[in-house]
Amino acid sequence: MLRMRSFFTQALPSSPFLRVSNPRGFPVREMVISDNLVVGNPVALEKKKAAIRNAGLDKLQVIADFDATLTKYWVNGCRGQSTHGLLQQGNPQYDVKRRELFDYYHPLEFSPTIPLEEKTKLMEEWWEKTHSLLLEGGLTYDAIKRSVSNAIIEFRDGVVKLFELLEEKGVPILIFSAGLADIIEEVLGQKLHRSFKNVNIVSNRMIFDDSGHLVAFRGKTIHVLNKNEHALDMAAPLHNQLGGSYVVEDDFSSIKKRTNVLLLGDHIGDLGMSDGLKYENRISIGFLNDDVEKSIEGYRQAFDIVFLNDASMWGVVDLVTELASSLEHRENED
Repeated sequence: MLRMRSFFTQALPSSPFLRVSNPRGFPVREMVISDNLVVGNPVALEKKKAAIRNAGLDKLQVIADFDATLTKYWVNGCRGQSTHGLLQQGNPQYDVKRRELFDYYHPLEFSPTIPLEEKTKLMEEWWEKTHSLLLEGGLTYDAIKRSVSNAIIEFRDGVVKLFELLEEKGVPILIFSAGLADIIEEVLGQKLHRSFKNVNIVSNRMIFDDSGHLVAFRGKTIHVLNKNEHALDMAAPLHNQLGGSYVVEDDFSSIKKRTNVLLLGDHIGDLGMSDGLKYENRISIGFLNDDVEKSIEGYRQAFDIVFLNDASMWGVVDLVTELASSLEHRENED
């Protein structure tokens, strides 16, 4: 995987990054392409980076989707599972019912002909029916643990380093997901084997009784069309299975004051995760994992940076490192 630092320093003729014009006639200097990276407008990106550096890291927050963004799209040649898809209730009848709901509603989620208002109602309907099946089918936390243990799911290479770097710099990470927070926590615990004090999860959270049986869902349902900073009041700090929970900034109004955003997603719709935040600068990074030729034009126009073909997270690590080191260099000069 080519590292982003090769681009963020000036691309020279010998650079692995090739500056080209695209079929729509963009000037040569307006586009950067490599095997795994596309930047549609390097000039605009440099301006955003400069603004974020000048404001300082205490104004920065990271907003990230979970499935197929922090996690790999392909795992050992198999399609990686989502947090909803990996769950096995231990009751085959209800697993089948949830799959039938997926087969019906999933095409509607991506239909270009359904108006947004109607689609939002359909997504609410899908999520509520799914949650009802989890309650009726007698889901237990032990079933979640077993499901994660048996799941085809892995984090992208570089995710741990990114989390460590952001934790070191005091930059909060908001994981926005229409999935289930309890499963995300279990995946983090089983796959990374450590915790991060700066991670907060904005997702659907379950309530279990003393025997570990699901009894309710907490708060308003978060689905694919409302997972944004309007839902921040439903956020919860990453729960520490070793005891207690923690968060760098448990007052989420302070996170809202961080008006510079690094946004990570794998769908163009993930750009809406920053809705509700009056941000000043946003660098959006898209992971285009599959059907690259079909989707590249739309992703290039939508995101500041596009990583292709299920790329690693190392390019994002390099970007954050550059932003932090540039700031520290300026402070040392002062």
